[in-house]
Amino acid sequence: QVQLAESGGGLVQPGGSLRLSCELSGSKFSVSDMGWYRQAPGKQRELVCGITRGGGTNYADSVKGRFTISRDNTKNTVYLQMNSLKPEDTAVYYCKATIVSWRVSEYWGQGTQVTVSS
Repeated sequence: QVQLAESGGGLVQPGGSLRLSCELSGSKFSVSDMGWYRQAPGKQRELVCGITRGGGTNYADSVKGRFTISRDNTKNTVYLQMNSLKPEDTAVYYCKATIVSWRVSEYWGQGTQVTVSS
């Protein structure tokens, strides 16, 4: 059974940093794209950033220059380094992974809360 386990959320002051991690377990196949999404109260879930297996990345305009996504394919783990955090970054952050076997399957983590407040 494929599972995604996130960690690293918490409370941080504006201007601070946090690092999120998300490890996928239980897959017999290679993990393709991975990414981070977030959902603030009363808002729709939105893409924060994504990374291909080969390391290609894309970012939402709101986080460019502040957030960095990376991955370790040997550990099936994706990371999100968040710097210069702002109150508007407050949300539940979810990781997503795509696995391609005989079909394309998408998996989501349970979410981790990030709160930016003084």
